[in-house]
Amino acid sequence: MSKEVIEEGQVQQHGKDYVDPPPAPLLDFAELKLWSFHRALIAEFIATLLFLYVTVATVIGHNKLNGADKCDGVGILGIAWAFGGMIFVLVYCTAGISGGHINPAVTFGLFLARKVSLVRAVGYIIAQCLGAICGVGFVKAFMKHPYNAFGGGANFVQSGYSNGTALGAEIIGTFVLVYTVFSATDPKRSARDSHIPVLAPLPIGFAVFMVHLATIPITGTGINPARSFGAAVIADNKNVWDDQWIFWVGPFVGALLAAAYHQYILRAAAIKALGSFRSNATN
Repeated sequence: MSKEVIEEGQVQQHGKDYVDPPPAPLLDFAELKLWSFHRALIAEFIATLLFLYVTVATVIGHNKLNGADKCDGVGILGIAWAFGGMIFVLVYCTAGISGGHINPAVTFGLFLARKVSLVRAVGYIIAQCLGAICGVGFVKAFMKHPYNAFGGGANFVQSGYSNGTALGAEIIGTFVLVYTVFSATDPKRSARDSHIPVLAPLPIGFAVFMVHLATIPITGTGINPARSFGAAVIADNKNVWDDQWIFWVGPFVGALLAAAYHQYILRAAAIKALGSFRSNATN
């Protein structure tokens, strides 16, 4: 065994720096019996509900004010801050309970990297989509007239852009987000920066903020299938449903690319070293 592998093995064995958790099982039906699993589903549902309520209400409020006076409204910058700020707050609040995914694309990426089981991933995605529907439903209930007048905050391909351009924007935007999630929650980084409790939620929120600045003019920014699906269900508009596939395929492809990049390129040496250490430890 090389020196590098020995050192990596010693770190793993004695816990001097960080520990890579073992891969999650593909199917773990035992989770269904745990209160912690159901508590995590509730946390994902409520977090996604709050995320959609605040952000879609911000979009509707901006459109209402901007329609009356072009100088009013929070603008694209304010909308981006609403999305990024809410992700920062909600990830901070729920990370210790469910991991703070609040996005099927994030859940899918973490599933591909074996961070969560298939059972948990499916449960999270269902909870996120239901939470999104309820969140947008509250917006419509509380702001019915402006909601109906200004499009319901749904995602669709904006005028002047093709479906291919929109799909590319969603793939790249989601790649940025999921890549940030992997980097911010990397065990090695977490061990080094454990004295800074907001470090993981902060870059994730900023990633959402920056991606919104770039892609609001193209798609209204999806990068979160639950966000797009919830708004589409409540808006129930044919044009919105026609573009809906873009807001599932794009984020899932982006999440797949981010998971592959992080796991098989950036973390390849650490994973190989850990595997070698474990192999030698069993001999």
